[in-house]
Amino acid sequence: MAGSSGEQAADYRSILSISDEAARVRALDEHLSTRSYVQGYTLSQADVDVFRQLSALPADSRLLHVARWFRHIEALLGRPCDKGEACGPQASKGRRVQPKWSPPAGTEPCKLRLYNSLTRNKDVFIPQDGKKVTWYCCGPTVYDASHMGHARSYISFDILRRVLKDYFQYDVFYCMNITDIDDKIIRRARQNHLFAQYREQKPPATQLLEDIRAALKPFSVKLSETTDPGKRQMLERIQHTVEVATGPLDQAVLAGLSEEEINSRAETLLEQAKDLLSDWLDSTCGSEVADNSIFSQLPKFWEGEFHRDMEALNVLPPDALTRVSEYVPEIVNFVQKIVDNGYGYASNGSVYFDTMKFASSEKHSYGKLVPEAVGDQTALQEGEGDLSVSADRLSEKRSPNDFALWKASKPGEPSWPCPWGKGRPGWHIECSAMAGTLLGASMDIHGGGFDLRFPHHDNELAQSEAYFENDCWVRYFLHTGHLTIAGCKMSKSLKNFITIKDALKKHSARQLRLAFLMHSWKDTLDYSSNTMESALQYEKFMNEFFLNVKDVLRAPVDITGQFEKWEDEETELNKNFYDKKRAVHEALCDNVDTRTVMEEMRALVSQCNLYMAARKAARRRPNRALLESVAVYLTHMLKIFGAIEEESSLGFPVGGSKTSLNLESTVMPYLQVLSEFREGVRKIAREEKVPEVLQLSDALRDDILPELGVRFEDHEGLPTVVKLVDRETLLREREEKKRVEEEKRKKKEEAARRKREQEAAKLARMKIPPGEMFLSESDKYSKFDEDGLPTHDTEGRELSRGLSKRLRKLHEAQQRLHEEYLQLTRNRSPP
Repeated sequence: MAGSSGEQAADYRSILSISDEAARVRALDEHLSTRSYVQGYTLSQADVDVFRQLSALPADSRLLHVARWFRHIEALLGRPCDKGEACGPQASKGRRVQPKWSPPAGTEPCKLRLYNSLTRNKDVFIPQDGKKVTWYCCGPTVYDASHMGHARSYISFDILRRVLKDYFQYDVFYCMNITDIDDKIIRRARQNHLFAQYREQKPPATQLLEDIRAALKPFSVKLSETTDPGKRQMLERIQHTVEVATGPLDQAVLAGLSEEEINSRAETLLEQAKDLLSDWLDSTCGSEVADNSIFSQLPKFWEGEFHRDMEALNVLPPDALTRVSEYVPEIVNFVQKIVDNGYGYASNGSVYFDTMKFASSEKHSYGKLVPEAVGDQTALQEGEGDLSVSADRLSEKRSPNDFALWKASKPGEPSWPCPWGKGRPGWHIECSAMAGTLLGASMDIHGGGFDLRFPHHDNELAQSEAYFENDCWVRYFLHTGHLTIAGCKMSKSLKNFITIKDALKKHSARQLRLAFLMHSWKDTLDYSSNTMESALQYEKFMNEFFLNVKDVLRAPVDITGQFEKWEDEETELNKNFYDKKRAVHEALCDNVDTRTVMEEMRALVSQCNLYMAARKAARRRPNRALLESVAVYLTHMLKIFGAIEEESSLGFPVGGSKTSLNLESTVMPYLQVLSEFREGVRKIAREEKVPEVLQLSDALRDDILPELGVRFEDHEGLPTVVKLVDRETLLREREEKKRVEEEKRKKKEEAARRKREQEAAKLARMKIPPGEMFLSESDKYSKFDEDGLPTHDTEGRELSRGLSKRLRKLHEAQQRLHEEYLQLTRNRSPP
């Protein structure tokens, strides 16, 4: 090292005294050329002082010594300090320090947005209490079988609930109600009860016919007054059915047929006229029904059927279920507080909500969801119920827009005690009281079908906010779209509906759910053969991918061999994988857009299929770890959506509920041994030319194994692929394969037949000598030359040059054909 620290300090002082900065830096560089400043060199205070005088690294690249010295000190102390900055205690220690770290810029995280009926916009979803989400869903009115309209709503909400809970990791508390007190239930319960009584009485045929005629009179009036096309068509269908069934009984009575025959025809008429007679009996005797248990038996039965249907559809049960019949005291208290707050009034034993008073309040708004529907008397009366729109009931209201909170019970209706006399809850109040009891003054999400927006949900909002004296009972209102059947409106009241049980006879719960996933939850869904065919094809497409990946993963490999080098193809596929995951996330954030998600998943599988096909063509194994990652991710997403209900680590389970994993892990080793044995036998059979053995091998693949739910796929030069597939699917595939082969055979036969006919026709033409080909056309020509060519038409006019030229060309072509025929004949003749 050159010089002591004191000498260095003196040198530095003389350098710093130079006023011109460029000259000062050159002097420093010259001074430093005589010193050693490598790693490990301990800096002096003089070095630090001079370093602080520099603002940055000198720009002149020739000053190598200054540059090296500057970088050395900068690595230890950081950048030169500004005036007044405290700089480095590290300098005295002479240790290197970490450079300054800058965080990445990152990207703005995607936020979940939900289509909110309160704003008719996609709003950012912000729960009121951290990750906890309170959710109330309108449940069914249980008086008949659950249908596909119910499935539309409850499967869609089940998907939304699962996505919020399992994908976005919200802590969801999900409540649903059962409406077991309602005008429809009361009427149906009375009708069923009265019709059962009537049937037990076994009325004579003459009495039955008389009652049918009596029932048809008011029914005809009702039919003539009905203007709605759908309802009118339904009533006409009922009338026609009854009239057709009445004729045979009438004839039997007039003809004096046997009692057995008359009773048989009467039983048929009773069955066909059930709706007509039930309605007539209710209108004449309904007020006499006094047993309240009649009104609880019907909803209890259909509630049980509803829960069984939901379980069959793999719809998660609610965290809390409320029944109107169990919350009557809470409903009475709820109504009383609305009255006390000045928004309700009693009238003739009933209590009504004062819509004018509520709407005029500065704190409240009526008709938040569908303001344009306020005043729609048809919708309002449907909301009140068939038993509550009589003239006397309507006259009890201060305004036609007011709706019942509590209804005074009439004879033939169930009742509960209350401050206003015996009565029963109105339809809208039940949800407000039950949801308010469980979820309080404000919930995060309220859900229901699109047709419930007005008046039901608008009235719910009004009476709840009147009770709580707030303006935020629901933060996000979600409404699922309508369901149509092959383009037609579905309606239980019009008897135009498909029950869930009937739908499940045609398609599995997974297939129905896939169909719903392939459509937006808030838009109309058409339940049709085309819709279901798309779902079936999607299921098959995904299942084939899972089966192929399972086959790849079953290939024997040692523990280190499962990790393979990534080539460009794997890098590209992995990039696409992450691109698709990002696209899926963005779609779920966009109002849980499962339709886009399903398409992105399909596209990802297509990319994987292309990758596997390319590897197979190159006789190279695909990367098992990468394919497994994709398959596990897709399985995870389908589980989130509820499309995979059992515990399955990869793909759709096979072999029935809760047995799939054991079945696959148990039988696959044996099937693999069978496959390898069959391959060995086929190899020997080909070498030894034993076709019978090959035929038996094909029969095992095509006829025997599909009956057991096993598919063998043979590939030239590659091991047989073994797949466990649903038996019905394989049998359908086999029948489809036979159908296609049969069509091919028929097309081949038809082509051969046409070819034979064409050859026969050609041969027949070839036999005709050219001089005779036009002679038979006497309807066109009257004179011919010595070669048989026409010269004049039928009227004796000479043919034009153009026509004569065309005919001569035909004649020459025929001459060539005929000569070809004569040559063939000579060749066939014996020598």
